[in-house]
Amino acid sequence: MNRTVEQLMDAKNGPVLDVSVVGQQETSAGASQVESLNQSVDEMFIKVDQLEQKLIEVEQFYSSSNTKHPNTPKGGSNLKDKDSEKFLASFKKRQQDAARKEAAAAKRMQELMRQFGTILRQITQHKWSGPFMQPVDVVGLGLHDYYEVIEKPMDFSTIKSKMEAKDGTGYKNVREICADVRLIFKNAMKYNEERDDVHVMAKTLLDKFETKWLQLLPKVDEEEKRRKEEEAEMQQDMQLAQEATHAKMARDLSFELDEIDTHLEKLRETVLQKCRKMTTEEKKRLGSAITRLSPEDINKALEIVAKSNPTFQSAGETVEVDIDAQSESTLWKLKFFVKDTIGQIKSSPSTGGNNNGENNQNSNNRRKREICDALAKTSQKKSKKLPT
Repeated sequence: MNRTVEQLMDAKNGPVLDVSVVGQQETSAGASQVESLNQSVDEMFIKVDQLEQKLIEVEQFYSSSNTKHPNTPKGGSNLKDKDSEKFLASFKKRQQDAARKEAAAAKRMQELMRQFGTILRQITQHKWSGPFMQPVDVVGLGLHDYYEVIEKPMDFSTIKSKMEAKDGTGYKNVREICADVRLIFKNAMKYNEERDDVHVMAKTLLDKFETKWLQLLPKVDEEEKRRKEEEAEMQQDMQLAQEATHAKMARDLSFELDEIDTHLEKLRETVLQKCRKMTTEEKKRLGSAITRLSPEDINKALEIVAKSNPTFQSAGETVEVDIDAQSESTLWKLKFFVKDTIGQIKSSPSTGGNNNGENNQNSNNRRKREICDALAKTSQKKSKKLPT
């Protein structure tokens, strides 16, 4: 309980609260209150861990987004709050429209494939297509150097099998088929001499194919252009949807951080109300410890006093603080502020501390303090760090 309350108070830059300050003679009711506080702290840490994960996700998204889109302001979004809400509301309809466009594009591609198939049938039904219908019989024809000359053999039976493939290995568009048809004839022309019959047959069929391909090419170009525009629009929609989602996450995270701040404040005040009365000797040690703080930390201590006493003037070259006149809650805030400050100085690398066992024992505590501190700072500066 000591450690968890201490970590939570560190996140608020306030006094470190120790349950040991509760009266020496705890009743069963007091123990119940301590258990309730302990449960509240545990719940708080669970919430802090959840917020930490959300914060990491939002920061990673915007970091990645800024890398991909350098013209976008750091931590910014292409959507304003109202626009993002409208976009999310209409995104489902846009997804349905995209699915319909995808189905229509697939149907158009099937039609192009059908028309290309007609060209293939015309070529394969030509009287000179025989040598190109099946893979070259390298062994039977004694073509021992064939694979040294031809890097990628091709034939119409291979093209047909690939066109009919249902396992995802087939052609994605007609240009891929066109390239393989050309490869059939160019392989034959490359391996055979110009005056060989196979070379002449390949060149003739290639010319016929190119003529028919030119008739289909305008439709192919139009479909590819349309497809590219639709894919760009779809990618833009997905990017905007992610931005809108993460912008909402950022806003929700800001609200949750505000709730955490409120809860922390209430928890701190609840524990402070349980503080026992500080002894005269403790007040004396506290006053002495404050004088040993750095000027910056002394100013922080004066701010603690000022928060509890609106009439206290912390400005000026000389400021007097009457320890005996301070409320018990203020005294304990000061005590644990001093304790925490001195503890940080002792644990800093420059002090050369060598208590590794204690450092290992407190490693998880430091992690929790860092998490809480980061979340608290993010809440205070959310307008800069968390785009909304």
